[in-house]
Amino acid sequence: MAKVRANGLLHHVQRLPHTPSPHSTTADHRPPNVVLLHGAFIDSLASFYFTLGPRFADAGFDVLMYDLRGHGRSERPPTGYTLQDFTDDLAALLDALDIRDPVHLLGNSFGGTVALDFSVHHPDRTARVTVVESGPATRGWAATMSGALHRATGSRTEEEALAWFVAEYGALASTRQGDELHDAHIARLGRAAGRLIATTSIARDIPGGRTLTDDQLRALDRPVLLINGQGGLVAEETARLAGLLPRCDVVVVPGQKHSVLVEDAERVGAIALDWATRRLPLAEGSARRSASGLAGGVV
Repeated sequence: MAKVRANGLLHHVQRLPHTPSPHSTTADHRPPNVVLLHGAFIDSLASFYFTLGPRFADAGFDVLMYDLRGHGRSERPPTGYTLQDFTDDLAALLDALDIRDPVHLLGNSFGGTVALDFSVHHPDRTARVTVVESGPATRGWAATMSGALHRATGSRTEEEALAWFVAEYGALASTRQGDELHDAHIARLGRAAGRLIATTSIARDIPGGRTLTDDQLRALDRPVLLINGQGGLVAEETARLAGLLPRCDVVVVPGQKHSVLVEDAERVGAIALDWATRRLPLAEGSARRSASGLAGGVV
């Protein structure tokens, strides 16, 4: 475990160095960096540490994971949770760790929103972007987030509010509902998220931050992969986004909801890694969109 000061805060950071190929030499170019960005409220870097992180390291990437501000073991300021704050944290972390080459960003849920915001405002530092069950911070996104957080916290106790939020937004396992140990774990995450909301301005700041325009998204000249659960939350936004981004691929994972990263880490990892290493097609039946058109499908 390491703590790195960036943008005025201490961030809990984990790095997984790449596994060298037996055929590599000291003359080989530096391995690419992938930055894994977790979701908000009930998430931390642990969701990647036990899923995609080791897989990318084994494939030759240098992996950077960190707890977003207020989450996990990172510092928790009382204020400062707008999208711009999270994006500025990432830029400052890359500076602090002397990562100068463009990075591959892979974000889950709110982490995907941060990844897209970063790629728009720092295109020179972005190689490509993978977004799992998420989308950009548009005005519609901000309104949806604001309404959800208001309903979650407006008329319930702290524990009830977060239990509602977890269940409503698909963080309960789509295949493990009724598993007592798993449900107890989800309840603990909900209580931790309740403390985050109760002691910081995050519930106001996230939906109140800056948003991206359609013109900004059309100008994003970086490859983007959108991975969704078949029963997830962002299908409508994904269809709109695929029509805006000039270089976008879409893959839908059947039988999964918003928690597709944790629920089907093997399949998500295979899709994300194949795409990241340009081994296309992604999988039989995958959906791929290029500048010339969009083909729908499910893997």
